[in-house]
Amino acid sequence: MQMLSGLGKARYIPLLILFTLAIMQSCRKNPKEMTDEELAVAISEKKTYQQLLDLAGNAGIDTRKFEAKAGTQPVFGLLEELAFGHKPTIRFTQKKIKADTTLIRDAAEELVNGQSVEKVLERLEPVFPVYHNLKIHYTRLLKEQKKDSAAYVAQTLNAYRWIHRQIQGAPRFVVVNIRGAYLTAMDSAGQHVLTMRTIVGKRDTPTPTIDTYATSIVTHPYWNVPKSIAIKEIFPKAAANPEYLGKNRIQVIDKDGQAINPEELEWGDLTAEKFPYRFRQETGEDNSLGLLKVEIKNPLAIYLHDTNARYLFKSDQRWRSHGCVRVQHPTDLANYMAGTKLLDSDFMAEPDTVSHPPKWHKLKVRVPVFLLYLPADCNPKGDLMYFPDVYKRETPNA
Repeated sequence: MQMLSGLGKARYIPLLILFTLAIMQSCRKNPKEMTDEELAVAISEKKTYQQLLDLAGNAGIDTRKFEAKAGTQPVFGLLEELAFGHKPTIRFTQKKIKADTTLIRDAAEELVNGQSVEKVLERLEPVFPVYHNLKIHYTRLLKEQKKDSAAYVAQTLNAYRWIHRQIQGAPRFVVVNIRGAYLTAMDSAGQHVLTMRTIVGKRDTPTPTIDTYATSIVTHPYWNVPKSIAIKEIFPKAAANPEYLGKNRIQVIDKDGQAINPEELEWGDLTAEKFPYRFRQETGEDNSLGLLKVEIKNPLAIYLHDTNARYLFKSDQRWRSHGCVRVQHPTDLANYMAGTKLLDSDFMAEPDTVSHPPKWHKLKVRVPVFLLYLPADCNPKGDLMYFPDVYKRETPNA
C-alpha cells in the first residue's frame, strides 16, 4: 500500500513542475514594461549578447568597441551600430539624423522574448540587396584570410548602415561613388533604379565627400564660375585675348548682378586676385554645365550636372572635373529625383541655338544625396568590385 501511495505522489511531480514554471512565467516582467537598462541586463544574462557580437563581427563591425565595461554590456550601442553604423569620413554633412530608437527598442524586446538573433537582425539591419551581398563577400574574404580586402568591404558596409540612418522616411536616394566614378539611384528599400557613369574631380581638385539632399532641378542653368577657376583660368585668358569671353559666351557680372561690357574694362590695371567682378557663362549646349543641373544643399558649390563634353563618359579615366559631378543621363536622373516625368526623353537632343533663361523645378520631396569615397561595392548582379585609390587616401579601416 505504501508503494502505491508513493507512486500516486510521483504522478503529481510533473504537474508541480509545470505549475511552478507557470508561476515563474507569470511573475516575469513583460519586456514592453521594462526599462532600457532592464532589457540590457536581461539580454546580457543570456548567451544572446555573445551571439550579437558574433553576427556584428560578420557584418564588418569592430566588436572591440562593444565589449563589456565594468560588468555592463553596451547592448543598445551595439544594436544602434548594427542598424545605423557610425559616420564615415565625410567632409560635409547637412544634418546627422537621430537613430530610430523605436526600431532599436523593438529589437531589444524581441530578443528578451526569445526571438532568434538572426531574425531580429533581419528587421534591424539595412534591407538593401547590396548590403546583403557585401556581407556575403565579407564572410568569404575572412574565411580566405584576405584581411585587407575584407577591411575595404567593412568600410562600405558601414557606409550603407549610415545611409540607412540618414534616409529615414525618404522614398529614394542617390549615391555617387567618387572612387568608382559612377552614380546609383535606389528606392527606399535599396533596390537599384538607375546606374550611370559620372565624371568626378581630378586628384588636384577632388570631389569632396558630402552627405546632403537635392533641392531642385535647373534646366538651362547659368554657370557661375567659381572663384578658384576664375582666378587660375578665366581671368588670365580674358586679359590676354579680348575675344576669349565672347567666343565662350562668358559674361562679366558686377556686384548688382548686371552684365557689363568687358571691352570697357582696363584689363591691364586689374589683377585676378582683386578682380571686382565675377564671370558667368550663358545658358546653352556650350555651357560647361550642359542643359541641366541638380542643386544639392552644401556650402562647397558642388552639384550634379550635365556637360558639354559628353564623349568623356566613354572613357574609363573619368577623374577630370574641378570637383562637381557630371552625370551621364541627366534627364533620367532628374525624372527619378522628381518622382515623375519632369522632362521628355528628347530634352537633351533638342537643338539649343538660342540661350534659354534658367528654370527652377523645386523638388516636392527632399532626395538624400551621398558623395562617398568607397573602396568596394557590389553591382546589381551582386559581384564584388574594388576601386583605385585615385586621391591617394588609402586607409583600410572601417
